[in-house]
Amino acid sequence: MVIVSKQNPLVKALASLKEKKGRRERGAFLVEGVKMVREAIAAGMQVRSLVLREDYAGETYGLPAVLLGEGAFAAVCDEKTPQGIAAEVALPVCGVRPPEGRCLFLDGLQDPSNVGAIVRTAVAAGYGELYLAGCADAFSPKSGRASMSGVFFARIMQGTREEIFSALAGVPLVAADMGGENAFAFDPPKKFCLAIGSEGSGLSQETRTRAAITVRIPMDARCESLNAAVSAGILMYALRSKEF
Repeated sequence: MVIVSKQNPLVKALASLKEKKGRRERGAFLVEGVKMVREAIAAGMQVRSLVLREDYAGETYGLPAVLLGEGAFAAVCDEKTPQGIAAEVALPVCGVRPPEGRCLFLDGLQDPSNVGAIVRTAVAAGYGELYLAGCADAFSPKSGRASMSGVFFARIMQGTREEIFSALAGVPLVAADMGGENAFAFDPPKKFCLAIGSEGSGLSQETRTRAAITVRIPMDARCESLNAAVSAGILMYALRSKEF
């Protein structure tokens, strides 16, 4: 059966996944597009059901599916030009716990695209555990797209700074700040947590106080700062450059 009404309860429930409140209530998030759906399945994510536009003719992986008319499907998706397939995926249950290796702490980042881009680079650079306090939701549509499937492979833990610092007890916190020492000259311990501050105001005072060391990216005098995601990427690789 093809559901065509945007007012259908299931359509409205799926559309609510575009908002943080809806994701929390359903305990799920929406993955859009052929590539993202395929990689969510390959990563072993719990796919509750596929959401298909009635003209979709691609792979369905033998999973249960909801078939929607064009208007209803567009109402569910965040993409402006959806590809005809999406999936409702259960949110990973990740309590705040101590890290197993090097990790990342995002402190108050509000731009979902930055959060997603950082998740993507963290997975690539071997920072598999991320702690988020006061940040944009890593499972929002924009963040998920920017992560390029990174949200499927990283352990993303969201909590208060107090909860996160408690989990990081005994782990050196390396804070990114323009007043720190040259990151390329710093020899970090094998296990540490890199803290990245918000786009506008940088690190919170709590994080600055907790930090064991502060590092910076050396820059030309004509440049005041870098985008948070770019800074995070440079620092993640700089702090483990001796391993390559």
